Amino acid sequence: MRIAIGSDENGYEMKEAIKKHLLEIGAEYEDFGCGRNEKVLYPEIANKLAVSIMEGKHKRGVLICGTGLGMAITANKVPGVRAATCHDVYSAERARKSNNAQIITFGAQVIGTVLAIKLLDAWLDSEFAGGRSQPKVDLMEAIDRKYRK
Repeated sequence: MRIAIGSDENGYEMKEAIKKHLLEIGAEYEDFGCGRNEKVLYPEIANKLAVSIMEGKHKRGVLICGTGLGMAITANKVPGVRAATCHDVYSAERARKSNNAQIITFGAQVIGTVLAIKLLDAWLDSEFAGGRSQPKVDLMEAIDRKYRK
């Protein structure tokens, strides 16, 4: 699986550590920015990455900013994309298993890199379970389509 990854300057160091980890576990990635010492507006990074998810170029993505919240809010503006900010393992698993989130976001000023990697692994190891969650995700998608017209 090829994973999209991006950050603003607040998340740069965490992004670089996650990229190294992805290589260690045999995952490929595409870096959507930012570069070292580069100042960016995080919505630009989140939008580019989320569009790659919407267009099917990537199945999963990771976004990192100071809190993870702005990245998630921006990514969720892109049709069909579900992004979840996670700061604990249970939420990371449920973001996939229950909500079929294609993007996980982290706050580099909220959690440390070691925890972010644990959350990433839990999220990557999880798949959408369907079942009782399927009607809820279907409804999320219907609401998304309704307001995007």
